Amino acid sequence: MTDSLTEIVESIRQELTRLNDLRDATLARSRALTRSCALSIRAIHRHEWTEADALLEQARTEAKAMVEAIAAHPMLYYTGYTQDALKELVEAYLVNAVARGLPFPTPGDLYVTGATYLRGMSEAATEMRRFVLDLVRRGEVNEAERFLEFMDEVYSHLVTVDFPDAVTDGLRRHTDVLRSVVERTRGDLTMAIRQEQMRSALLSFEQNLARYTGVDISIAEASLPQAPFEEEERG
Repeated sequence: MTDSLTEIVESIRQELTRLNDLRDATLARSRALTRSCALSIRAIHRHEWTEADALLEQARTEAKAMVEAIAAHPMLYYTGYTQDALKELVEAYLVNAVARGLPFPTPGDLYVTGATYLRGMSEAATEMRRFVLDLVRRGEVNEAERFLEFMDEVYSHLVTVDFPDAVTDGLRRHTDVLRSVVERTRGDLTMAIRQEQMRSALLSFEQNLARYTGVDISIAEASLPQAPFEEEERG
């Protein structure tokens, strides 16, 4: 042990400098990853599948590069901005899988921990509300039901994950948010289905009335109360 304190501190300083540079690079990569995921979800909503595939592949490549660069530094891998970006990757891939009927990726496919995968799964289920509302507006209420079914399935799984927040990285809060979104979406979709049933009944009545009286009376398209849909900003 012949090193002086000056030499020891200098070696530590160099190590911390490298770590700080890596931290800055990881933060930049996490921002790029988050952006790619957001753009891919936008493309999925617009049914721009080619662009969505390209953005998803780009996001996965960015995630791989980010994770490999910090593989030897758990303090950077488990930090908030890194896991939040990886959570967005999970959300984007699951939204794509549900929208297109594709197989679900595993945590290993996306370089994430189980806890991060579950949080991303929760946010993917929350994103399904937008699909439901868009379909209801187009009058495709039957198609909207499968998205609500996915929301229900995710929630039913998440409520069984009963571990401390220190282990699940705050999953309980995400589960509570999802429960609220599922309840509101179910109410909105139920109202839309009942309105559609009422329109069908009125149309049938019109046709029968016209058949037996010879009078063409159009009441099926009369104003019906609309579901009080709310638009939410993405969190």
